[in-house]
Amino acid sequence: MNTKITAAVLAAATATVALSGCGLREGLTEKANGHVKTVGYTTGAAGKRDKDARLPEWVPDRARAVTEVIRTTGSERILRFTGGTLPADCAPGAASTQPATLAAQWWPQGQESRTDKVCGDWHVLVQGDDVFAFKPETLVSTRS
Repeated sequence: MNTKITAAVLAAATATVALSGCGLREGLTEKANGHVKTVGYTTGAAGKRDKDARLPEWVPDRARAVTEVIRTTGSERILRFTGGTLPADCAPGAASTQPATLAAQWWPQGQESRTDKVCGDWHVLVQGDDVFAFKPETLVSTRS
């Protein structure tokens, strides 16, 4: 029995070391409002290579310290990164009227209501070198 436990601990430690070396931080938690996955990348280019998280194409490849919270049971997402230039198809636009239900230490409460650009389905705010983005929930619950 101790051999199986030791093997499981060794396998988990190996996986942790292997993932930490490729610029990916990831966690999955169960929240009252659904499953939430948090990912982080050293650059936008690294995040775009992760097909499971699907970092938006408009995020600059040279963006740094990319962190995203993703609702895995829906479409809502919040995103923050530093640096890089937004592409021309990110245009001035209205702030989201839908409140964010996701939360993160780095996401100021109500930040989605301060966005002033639209990049596809995302509402974006540039503050100095920091970029904050919110993708509202588009899936409709059929629960009664």
